[in-house]
Amino acid sequence: MEGHVAEVMLNRPEKYNALDMQMFEALGEAADSLAKERELRAVVLHGAGDNFCAGIDVETFTDPKVRIDKTLMQPVASSNGNLFQRAAYAWRELPVPVICAVHGITFGGGLQIALGADLRYSADDTRFSIMETKWGLIPDMAISTTLRGVMPPDRIKELAWSARVFDATEALRHGIVTSIHEDPLAAAREFAKDCASRSPDAIRGIKRLVNEAWHLAEAESLALEAKLQLKIMGSPNQVEAVHANLEKRAPNFRD
Repeated sequence: MEGHVAEVMLNRPEKYNALDMQMFEALGEAADSLAKERELRAVVLHGAGDNFCAGIDVETFTDPKVRIDKTLMQPVASSNGNLFQRAAYAWRELPVPVICAVHGITFGGGLQIALGADLRYSADDTRFSIMETKWGLIPDMAISTTLRGVMPPDRIKELAWSARVFDATEALRHGIVTSIHEDPLAAAREFAKDCASRSPDAIRGIKRLVNEAWHLAEAESLALEAKLQLKIMGSPNQVEAVHANLEKRAPNFRD
């Protein structure tokens, strides 16, 4: 944490930040810890070294200590996602903006973790793949929720069936990344800082509105808009936003 912004880094650069059991557990624990931070207003998610994440660590398939049974596929406490899904879905569950900076290899589970973020800033040389069919698997780290409103079903199927590698330009065209930057981590940090300077009530309200209302019937969407706005209007932070603008000064928001 620095000020109101947290950074979470996947830190196995010698393994291309590949996902082993410890990494799956650590990502969920990091999100749980951040959820308790009252002063948190934004998160930057990135990978150490030259890559974001190569996906599942292939040694997991041959490690005799790793047993994937039905219990691991059940939702963890206080979440809709299981241990593996939460590595990606936890960033969607956090009420604050999560900006993911990707570079280098972003394959399989690594791509799905990035898709759990609200925004994805990419380097121009990033390579992507929904790679699970290479290992005889389906993509199962919350992709059914995170890509639902981003890409048409036929394009998702084509990428997932083929497991082909595609570049940042194609990812941008599909909506998989938000934008391409010379330095995506610097851009993510800058945007997170900007979000942290605005009313946390409004920022959180927008995340909830977009995440929930886009899949509701129209009457329910309108009702959610009104419910969220009613809670915010006249609140101390909304009043402070008005006063700060009128007085041409930086606002002082409460957490």
